[in-house]
Amino acid sequence: MTFISGILSWKHTILLSVMVLLLLTVSSFYGIYTNTFYFTKIDNYIFPVLSMVHLVFLYVLWFKITENELSDPVMRNLEYSLYIIFIVYVFKLLDTGVILLSYSDYEGYLIPTTFLPAGFALFTLYMSLLLLTILAVVHRKRLVGTYHFDDMNKHVDSWH
Repeated sequence: MTFISGILSWKHTILLSVMVLLLLTVSSFYGIYTNTFYFTKIDNYIFPVLSMVHLVFLYVLWFKITENELSDPVMRNLEYSLYIIFIVYVFKLLDTGVILLSYSDYEGYLIPTTFLPAGFALFTLYMSLLLLTILAVVHRKRLVGTYHFDDMNKHVDSWH
């Protein structure tokens, strides 16, 4: 991953992550089997809500790097939340893979011509999101630092 972090800078990682998140947010309303958008299904809103936490983490990461600040408990909590959201991303990747593999099961049915291109695009976007998320955490560790708050509190003199 350090090889990739050398190729893809922290700015490019954050910008690509935002672009991929926006594309996947729009596509979360897309029905791959029917080639239509569904805005009334409540489960289509799960990914956009979770991606908001990811976007906030990316904003905090950008701020911490540009202002040369150390990590704080808020950033740590956002990152730990992102670890849980990462599991949802893995699920969405696997779900998209299963949908793509089900193509042969529905050969007798009318499947839109956009099924395979849209499916492969979604699969690629989810895979990219996983890699960019890991890369953002690598950049955080390298540029912002680790989460050692106990050491910081030892040097604070509360009497002055």
